[in-house]
This record gives sequence, C-alpha cells and structure tokens, in this order.
Amino acid sequence: MANSSLPLPLLELQSWCRESNVNPAYAVIVSGVPLDTSVADVEELMETVKAFGRVRVRAQKAAPPLNTDILLCECRNPVDPSKAPPEIFPHTGESPWNLTLLIETAEEPDEFALKLKRLLESEGKTLADIEPLLSQESNLKQEHPSSIIRAVGELLEKVRPPQENNAFRRLRVFSGVIPTPAGEETLENWLEQAQLMLDECDCSAKEKRKRIVESVKGPALEIIQAIRCNDPDTPPQKFLEVIENVFGTTESGEDLYFAFRSMQQKPTERLSDFVRRLEKALTKAVRKGGVSPALRDRVRAEQLLRGAVESDIMLLQLRLKERLHNPPSFMALLSEIRADEDQKMLRRHTTRVRQVGATDVTTPSLSE
Repeated sequence: MANSSLPLPLLELQSWCRESNVNPAYAVIVSGVPLDTSVADVEELMETVKAFGRVRVRAQKAAPPLNTDILLCECRNPVDPSKAPPEIFPHTGESPWNLTLLIETAEEPDEFALKLKRLLESEGKTLADIEPLLSQESNLKQEHPSSIIRAVGELLEKVRPPQENNAFRRLRVFSGVIPTPAGEETLENWLEQAQLMLDECDCSAKEKRKRIVESVKGPALEIIQAIRCNDPDTPPQKFLEVIENVFGTTESGEDLYFAFRSMQQKPTERLSDFVRRLEKALTKAVRKGGVSPALRDRVRAEQLLRGAVESDIMLLQLRLKERLHNPPSFMALLSEIRADEDQKMLRRHTTRVRQVGATDVTTPSLSE
C-alpha cells in the first residue's frame, strides 16, 4: 500500500495533476528524490514496479527544506493501491523515496470547479495564475467561491487584451498534400509556427481557432471542419494534435522519446549543431506527449550530457551537470555554447596568424 502521508496539500496535488494533464488514477507522487537525480534514472527505477508499467515523469517541484525533489509520475497502467509499495529504494543505496497515490482520494470536480476550469482554459490560464491573487484574500485555507470569482475577475482584467487583432504574424498555409505544393508549409514547419502562436499570442481561444482555420485548406481544412462540427469550442491545441496525428508520423510519444534518449553527437558535429538537432527531436516528443513540457529543459540538459561524446571539455566549462536542478532554457544554453565556440575559433585564428607571421620573418644571410 502506498504511503498515505501527503508531501503537499491534497488540493495542490490534484491541481498539479490537472495542470499536467495527468489522470489521478494513473498518477504516483514520488518525494524525497535527491536534486541531482536524472529523469531517466527516476523512470527506470519506477518501472521496476511491474504494477506501474511504463512510467514517465511529467512534472517536478522542489522541496527546499529537505533539499529534494517531488516528482509527478504518470503510469501506463491504472495504479492499483494494493500493489503499489509505500516506498522505493534507489540502486545507489540512498534513503528510500516515498510513493503517494491520489486515486484513493480523487473526487469528481463539482460544477463550480468545472466552470472555473473552462473559463481559465478559454483565456489560456491555469489555477496557478490566480494563486497570487488568492493569497491577498484572508485565510487561504478557506477558499470561498466568492473570493475565487473576484480573483479570476481581477486576473482577466489584467490579462485580457484591449482588442483581438494584436500583432502576430499570420500563419503560412498548410493543406496536408504531399509533396508540399509551392507556397505552402511542410507539416513540421506549420506545427512549429502554430504552436508558437498558441504559446505567445495574447488573444482568446476563439481568435486562435480562427487563425488556425484561416491557415489550412484542402484535406487539412476538411479535418478541422469535422472537429468543429463535433465541438465548436474545441481547444486550439486539440486542432494541432489532430492535424499531427492525421498527417504526421505514426510514431508514438514514447517512441519519439526513446529516439531522443538515444541521440549522440556525430564525430565532426559542433556542439551547437547537436543541441539544435536535440531540440528538434525533443519538440516532436513533447508534441506527442512523450515528454512533459515542464521537464523540457531538464531532459534536454541530461541528454546533452549523455550524448555529447565529442565535447567533454566544453561541457565541463559550462558546468551543466551542476545546473541540472535549474537547467538553462534552449536559447540560453545555445547562446552559452555559441559564445564558447566563437571564443575557441577566435583563439585558433589568432594562433594561426601568429604562426604565419613568425614564418615570414627572414633570417639575415652570412654574406650580408
């Protein structure tokens, strides 16, 4: 039987599952994990419990007083409380990690909670966005609906754009026809642009749906129309998922994640090029659900340490292993690597110039 003590308040754990799109029936909370433990090591150890099946880490939270991590794991199989151990022992012989299940305490959300969730989703927000506003209310432990409504209202007033037509580049056209016609985007490029629009554009879900519809035609438009007929309020993210499932690779998120974990730097490949190649594969795995977006920076850093077999010295200089608990973003990491590569190139160029200059110096002959 899994540990009954909760590492965090129950409401916070349930909210964490919702934000990470993890069904509580498949969720296991792992606490007491050392900060320097890699995601791959956690997943490998959790999969030794046969009742869990394949396990993926979906999110993490720090536990500063204990100097450890709390991880939200999703199992392939529904978790059976009678077969789940209360703790699991790492191979290194360190202290055991505590396992907590939510299935025994998971409840169906009430009508108010559902309405609140839908309202926040329509504005592209989560419960985490209103927590700072709720903290201004008296007694957080007694979160009355009226205080939540006021907090949501204040949040929407702050984030709602004055008009829907905010500046954002229009999406290129995608039809799903192969080979890609002239003037149209490939599936991969279109998905990247559309995802960027969803993440960065400060407009409502309705406006985002409209922009996606305007950018598709032919077979892709037929698919979108079929989705809208079934549910006119389909989340924009669902449009991208369906388009990728219909026109993209048949590989699952698990397959893409495994392929990402197997990538290595080529003998003549620069580290910056390897990072970009990793990011492309990681994006596919995240889009297919093989990796949680919240863990993107961490798994990228871990795979860079594992796969950059031609750049050991540069990795030591970057001190990436020491920064795994707070890893840099893709752009920050790429900037650091490029700066280091440029410095090395400049030093090589300077050395070469000095060598050439030394050979040009003529030695006086004895006859002179």
